[in-house]
Amino acid sequence: MFSRCALAHKPSDSHLAVAVRDAIVDVQWDIALRDLDFAIGVDADQDGAITWDELRARHADIAAYALARLAVSADGDACPLDVLEHLVDEHTDGGYAVLRLRGTCAAPPAALKLGYQLFFDLDGQHKGLARIDHAGNTRTAIFAADHREQVVQLSAPSAWTEFRDYVRHGVWHIWIGFDHILFLLSLLLPAVLVRNPQAWVAASSFRASGIDVLRVVTAFTVAHSITLTLAAVDAVSLPARLVEAAIAASVVFAALNNVWPVVAVRRWAMAFAFGLIHGFGFASVLADLGLHEASRVSALLAFNLGVEFGQLAIVAVFLPLAWWLRGRWLYRRLVLVAGSVAVVALGAVWFVERAFDVRFVA
Repeated sequence: MFSRCALAHKPSDSHLAVAVRDAIVDVQWDIALRDLDFAIGVDADQDGAITWDELRARHADIAAYALARLAVSADGDACPLDVLEHLVDEHTDGGYAVLRLRGTCAAPPAALKLGYQLFFDLDGQHKGLARIDHAGNTRTAIFAADHREQVVQLSAPSAWTEFRDYVRHGVWHIWIGFDHILFLLSLLLPAVLVRNPQAWVAASSFRASGIDVLRVVTAFTVAHSITLTLAAVDAVSLPARLVEAAIAASVVFAALNNVWPVVAVRRWAMAFAFGLIHGFGFASVLADLGLHEASRVSALLAFNLGVEFGQLAIVAVFLPLAWWLRGRWLYRRLVLVAGSVAVVALGAVWFVERAFDVRFVA
C-alpha cells in the first residue's frame, strides 16, 4: 500500500473532524503528505512518491509534530490527546496522512476550545478547516495564522447562528485568500484612470470610476456565485490542480493587462470569465467545511454573502484611496505598473507551484 505526494499544490490546508461524545473527544486529522514532507522530510529516498513503508517509519515523528501543534480543552480544562491509529487517504489534491486521536475530558464539555498551530511557521497562508459534531449538531471553524484559537459552544446552534457562522467564514476566506484579493485589485487598479494611446492618465469623473468598479465587482460576483453553487450541489466538479493553477493564471493575466493593456475598457468581461474559475476555488473551502443536506441552501447563501461582504469591504477601502492618489506619479508608476509587475511575478510562482507540483522555498 502506498500513497503518492500531492499532485496539485492548492493552498495548504488540513482537515479536522471532531466528534464530542460525553467526555470523549475523537479527532480525525487529515494532513497533506506534501506539507508533512516539506516540514519533517517523509520521502526518505526523495523520489517524489511517499510509500506506506516510508510513512510508517515516521509515524512517531508525525504524531509528535502534530500533537505539539493541536490543543483541546473543555471549559478551561485540558483534554490530552493520544494517537489511536495512523492511516492514509486520498483527497482531490493528493495523499493525506490521517491521524485518529482521542482526548478524555474531566467532564462533558459545554464549550470546546481548539488551539491550532500547524505549519504557520512554514506557510503563512496555511488554513485548518474544522468540523465539530456533537449530539447531532455541527459547527465549523477555520484556523489561520492570525486566528489560531477557536471556542466552540456545543449547545445546538440556532438557524441564525449557523447562518452567521457561514457568513463569517465567507468574509474570512476572501480576506485570507490572497490570490482572490490580488486578482480583484489588479482589475480595480485602472478604474480611476483612463487609457490614452500612450499611457494611463487620471480619470476626471468619480461617477464613471465608481460605475467601472461596480461593473467589475458585479461581474466577478455573478460569475463565482454561479460556479460556487454548481460545485456545492455537485452539479459540476473540476480537479483541484486545474482550478488552483487557473486561479494563479488569472492573477497573472489581470496584472499583466495593467502593464500591457489588452482589455482596457471591458475589464468586467475578464472579471466574469475568470470569476467562473474562482467560484470553484470558493466551493472547495465550503465543501471542506462540510454541508448537511438540511442546511445546504442556507449555508451556501450565507457563505456567498460573506464573500460579497468581504469584497465590498476591500472596495470601500480601495476606491477612495485610489481616487485620491490617481493623479500622482506614485499611483500611476509605482502602484499600477510596478505593483502589477510584482503581482505578475508572484502569480507566476503560484502557477508553477500549482501546475507542476514544485515548491519554492524563500
